[in-house]
Amino acid sequence: MTRTIVFDPLLPWPLIAAIAVLAAIFVALSLWRGLRGWWLRGLAALALLAGIANPAIYSEERDMLPDIVIAVVDASASQRIADRPAQTEAALEALRAQIAARGNTELRVIEVADAEDNGGTLAMTALSQALAEEPQGRIAGIVMLTDGRIHDAERAPASLPAPMHVLLSGQEDDWDRRLTVVGAPAFGIIGEPVNLTLRVEDQGAAPTEPGDLVPLTIAVDGGAPMSFEVPLGQEMELPVTLQHGGMNVLQFSTPGAEGELTGRNNASVLQINGVRDRLRVLLVSGEPYAGERTWRNLLKSDASVDLVHFTILRPPEKQDGVPADELSLIAFPTRELFIDKIDEFDLIIFDRYSRQGILPSEYFANIGRYVQGGGAVLVTAGPEYAGAESLYRSPLGMVLPGAPTARVIGEPFVPRMTELGARHPVTEGLAEAYGTEGTDVPGWGEWFRQVQVQPGPGATTAMEGAEGEPLLLLNRVGEGRVALLASDQIWLWGRGYQGGGPQLELLRRLAHWMMKEPELEEEALWAEPRGQTMRIVRRTLAGEVGRVTVTGPDGEAVDLPLEEVSPGRFEVLYEAPETGLYRLEEGDQSAVIALGPAAPREFEQTIAGAAPLEAAVEGTRGGILRMADGAPSLRDVRPGRPASGRGWIGLTPREAYRAADVTVLPLLPAWALLLVAGLLVLGGWLREGRR
Repeated sequence: MTRTIVFDPLLPWPLIAAIAVLAAIFVALSLWRGLRGWWLRGLAALALLAGIANPAIYSEERDMLPDIVIAVVDASASQRIADRPAQTEAALEALRAQIAARGNTELRVIEVADAEDNGGTLAMTALSQALAEEPQGRIAGIVMLTDGRIHDAERAPASLPAPMHVLLSGQEDDWDRRLTVVGAPAFGIIGEPVNLTLRVEDQGAAPTEPGDLVPLTIAVDGGAPMSFEVPLGQEMELPVTLQHGGMNVLQFSTPGAEGELTGRNNASVLQINGVRDRLRVLLVSGEPYAGERTWRNLLKSDASVDLVHFTILRPPEKQDGVPADELSLIAFPTRELFIDKIDEFDLIIFDRYSRQGILPSEYFANIGRYVQGGGAVLVTAGPEYAGAESLYRSPLGMVLPGAPTARVIGEPFVPRMTELGARHPVTEGLAEAYGTEGTDVPGWGEWFRQVQVQPGPGATTAMEGAEGEPLLLLNRVGEGRVALLASDQIWLWGRGYQGGGPQLELLRRLAHWMMKEPELEEEALWAEPRGQTMRIVRRTLAGEVGRVTVTGPDGEAVDLPLEEVSPGRFEVLYEAPETGLYRLEEGDQSAVIALGPAAPREFEQTIAGAAPLEAAVEGTRGGILRMADGAPSLRDVRPGRPASGRGWIGLTPREAYRAADVTVLPLLPAWALLLVAGLLVLGGWLREGRR
């Protein structure tokens, strides 16, 4: 219990001060005049002033509150390497024991894990939040157990209420090797080299010298690694040629060296999107008809397509005696296009073309070899495909997916997807997008003519038309692809007849499938990452698939069942346990995917150092000590005094309390003070009157 005298004045203090001054003047005047009762008058004035000031005895019972020490424990990835976890645990246990032995002191432990989205260690943010939750008047000290590699030093509190200390993990002779991708493009052109800038460096007390050669391996899409030797501490430009479209996954690694802290930063995974520079398309138009410009308009609208259009404007049956060498303004370079430079084209389209004697048979044979070697040919068939001059009856027929029966069906029909067509990426989802879902008849316009064809070996019938006959046939021949649209009526959709149909989408998908765009492969396996979760997708024309095997960076494999979410599309969600390169396998399909950043921020600097924390520590006169030197002892220090020394750190006792009971009693009743003042005045009067 504490007791003090307090005042609760009946008048404002300035007025009391004025009265005191007047009383002092009167007492001084009495003394000057030689009145023998001047001192009694002075005592009477003091008694009156005391009564006005209203003194009281203030009694308070206090419950003492314990001091608070905040321990911020760095539990990020860089703190989980080498012997740092054991060091941190031992230092924390020693701190707990000393806090418990002090008495009247509590320890608040705040753990800081890795921030999301590669944000690093946000220790200062965690400290600010902890201080906001505790009374500032009870904070006796702050102890941070860390390797010093924090990434939010600029968010340190503007002022700390108590000394801040850092217990630093690690050893003074630590060293580490790190591989860094300094510069890399987000995408590259297929077949052309892209330059990557790499750097391998040693940090800390490394046993190597800058310029020493170290091995470096590079693997593309999980393939066999290629080995090189690169100098330490120097940036090196490396040309890499992308071989396919879509995502290319490149993994760079250098073997771990004996004595280094960790091998986690000895590898880097990079994803580069492969794109085509320009798609070169050769369009050969034959018999003029209402939809002749359909393909030309589609291809010319795509800025990434270089189109060469070869058109036959003069029907072959027109016999007017004009010499063949006078049928064009300039000689068309047919030999150059179909023999010399045919391999430069990504796609050749024959739109209602028939053998008219303009292109010799050897050209068609060369086009067939072009397909076998990886080219693509699309045929849009009209009635001429069923006749004697059909392209099928040329050397090109050996690669075409459908043989004509010589019958042309001339009745209205609505094109429909087959069961395989509902699964094929060229035609999947078209009915739902333009039709009435849940019915057998798509909601698009009719066509009126179709050539009857017989599918060839291995051909896929994606769409059917009149009488259920094949309408769209797709096939793979050798390394190339071919397609046959057994009707020349798709232009009706483009004109909006009976509401039109998905003309542009179908033709776009068809062209890109033939040019081997990865997103339109029938048999494919890939993953779509979102943070540490990946959506694994398996596309197939088969009715069912097996389980997908996911192999993580540590070599551990897990089998996951796939669920069909739409025709031909199977998916599963997988929560990956860590960042790095994952391999996916299902049947004969495989893929690789990189999760997390190419270079985790936690492993950019692994050598322990307190440089980011020095400003905050010096501002509170705290200290930075190494855990390897043993647990420091705790001492009490006054505010503003040095709070650390060799082997010890200081805490500032706060002596905070909570008032449990308060009692206020008047020192003397007002009537008693008035009586005393009256008696003193009477005494002065009697003394001065000699009575």
